[in-house]
Amino acid sequence: MNSKNQIRYINHNEIDAEKWNQCIEAANNSRFYGNDWYLDRTAVIWDALVWGNYEYVMPLPIRKKWCIFYVYQPLFCQQLGIFPEPSIAKAQQFYETLLRKFKYVDVHLNSTNPPVEKIKEVSFSPRKNHLLLLNIDYSSIVAEYNTNTKRNIAKASKNKLSLITGVRLEEYLEFKKKQVLNQFSKKDFDKLKSIIAFGLYKGMGEIFGVYDNSNHLRAAVYFCRWKDRVIYLNAASDERGRELRAMHYLLDQFIRKNAGKNIILDFEGSMIPGVARFYEGFGALPETYFQLKFNRLPLLLKWLKR
Repeated sequence: MNSKNQIRYINHNEIDAEKWNQCIEAANNSRFYGNDWYLDRTAVIWDALVWGNYEYVMPLPIRKKWCIFYVYQPLFCQQLGIFPEPSIAKAQQFYETLLRKFKYVDVHLNSTNPPVEKIKEVSFSPRKNHLLLLNIDYSSIVAEYNTNTKRNIAKASKNKLSLITGVRLEEYLEFKKKQVLNQFSKKDFDKLKSIIAFGLYKGMGEIFGVYDNSNHLRAAVYFCRWKDRVIYLNAASDERGRELRAMHYLLDQFIRKNAGKNIILDFEGSMIPGVARFYEGFGALPETYFQLKFNRLPLLLKWLKR
C-alpha cells in the first residue's frame, strides 16, 4: 500500500469539513448520518479514519470511560461505517486499524460494508433495516400491503382523521415527550430538537401529523430527505392514536402522495419483531447491515461493559 492510500486517524478538530462532506455526498452508499452537521449533533465528539485524500472515510463517535476511549453508536443514528462502498480488502484494513487503535468498539456499519469474519476478536452481527421503493404507482404498492395493514387502513378511514404537513417542531416534541415519559433524557431531547430544527431549516425534512375530529394530534413523524431516500427518522403515537390507527393512516397517505417518485422510504428498521412486522405490512423489504463489535478491555472492565 503506497503512502497516498494509507489510513490516517484524524482528530475531530483536524478534519477537513469540506472534503469530508464532499466524500459523503458523492458516495454510492451515502447516508445522511455521515454528514458532519449530523455527527456534530448526535455524537458531538467524533474522530475519523480517512483513506488518502478523503477517498474513503469512517466516522468514529467517541466516548471516554475509566480513562479509556471507545467507539459507540449514537442515538438517532442508524448506520455509519465506511463511505463510499469499500472492497473487502479495504474494509478489512479499516477494521484492523480500529482493532489496533481501540480496546472497545460497538458501532453499526452501513449496508454496503462487508463483514470480514477472519479477523479474530471482531464480531459482525446482522441487523435489519426496512426499505419501500416508491417508484411505482400507488395501486401497485398497495397490492403488496398485507391483509392486516389493509384492514387497519380501512378502519382508520372511518375515523375522521386529518393529515397535516408542516407540524410545528415545538408541538411535535411536546407530543413525543408525553409518549416516552422518562425514556429520554433532557440531553437526548435537546439532540433530537437540534437534528430536526436543522433539517427543517435546510428544507431536508418535514413533520407530518394526524389529528382526530377534535383537532388533537394523535400521531406524527419527522421525515428527512437525503438524496434518493426519505427516512422515517422519528415517530410518535399516543394511545388514542393507536386505537384510531392514526399511524397506519399517516403512512398510507404519505405513500399515496409520493407514489411514482424515484425515492425510497427508509423505515430505519427494527430488531423488535412487532415493529418489523408493522413496516413489512406496508410491503417494505429487509436490508441487512452489520454491527461491528469487539471487547479487548481488561477482564474486570470487560465484564462490566457487557
